[in-house]
Amino acid sequence: MSIWWSLHLRREAASVPFARRLLLGAMETAGVDPDISYDLSVALSEACANAVEHGGDAVSGSASAAYRVTAYLDGEKCRIEVADSGPGFPVRRSRPAAVSAWGGALPEHGRGLGLIEQLADHVHFRNRPGRGGAVISFDKILKWREDALLKVS
Repeated sequence: MSIWWSLHLRREAASVPFARRLLLGAMETAGVDPDISYDLSVALSEACANAVEHGGDAVSGSASAAYRVTAYLDGEKCRIEVADSGPGFPVRRSRPAAVSAWGGALPEHGRGLGLIEQLADHVHFRNRPGRGGAVISFDKILKWREDALLKVS
């Protein structure tokens, strides 16, 4: 069995804990191991905070005043994507500098990207083609509680 949900959220600080609690509730109900749920919820919080802070101007009613969160629980994996309408990541040949520098001292901004990379199994940072904006997608192999509703057999 698989489930997915998608949210269109305002770029406001209050949207970050809302998205996190929704993910935690869905995972708890499905029966995902609490440690895996926690890791994914922290990674989601960092990605949402990044969209809120850097996702574009907050002109009321404009597309950049919002961002999108999509989560898929499919079989043994959870994939989460956070997309905004901001300027996107700087064009580079590799990952964003903050992520590449995870082993060393990080600047004030960018630590969240490194944290996402440490908490998830696979992370992809890209810019949205055409419309602009950044997309952070990450996934993690799920572990299930014994009493899980959606446990893969």
